[in-house]
Amino acid sequence: MSEGKVTWLTQDAYDRLKNELDELIENRPVIAAKINASREEGDLKENGGYHAAREEQGQQEARIRHLQELLRTAKVGEAPKDDGIAEPGMVLTVRYDGDEDDEETFLLATREEGGEGAVETYSPESPLGKALLGAKEGEAREYVLPNGGTQKVTLVKAVPYTS
Repeated sequence: MSEGKVTWLTQDAYDRLKNELDELIENRPVIAAKINASREEGDLKENGGYHAAREEQGQQEARIRHLQELLRTAKVGEAPKDDGIAEPGMVLTVRYDGDEDDEETFLLATREEGGEGAVETYSPESPLGKALLGAKEGEAREYVLPNGGTQKVTLVKAVPYTS
């Protein structure tokens, strides 16, 4: 992850991620034991259990590194101000140009922050998230779609997220 990148997390999200990290670290000896047991079965080229355990270990270690970095750079418990400006930690309601009757509401935050909530989560790093950062209620912004076209979107409302 890049230096200076801060992730806004509620205390609940921080605690949930910290618990996940602690469990993954505690589970390291279990994975190592699986690898050793599979290694003792013989020929490693044809040993599916060994390769599966190594794959599991790699995924677990990657998740541990990701969580450690995320928690190291986390800004905990500081909910954004209720000032109607789009920023991480805000629930945004938007209206897309050409679809005036339909509004979409989502949390502007990392996937980890969004957790298991009822509201969908969009990353501030996504094209839509980047376009809306800093927008005030009523302000229209434009962003590039995956197909290369552009989409105009209006920020209808921005309120702090409450879990």
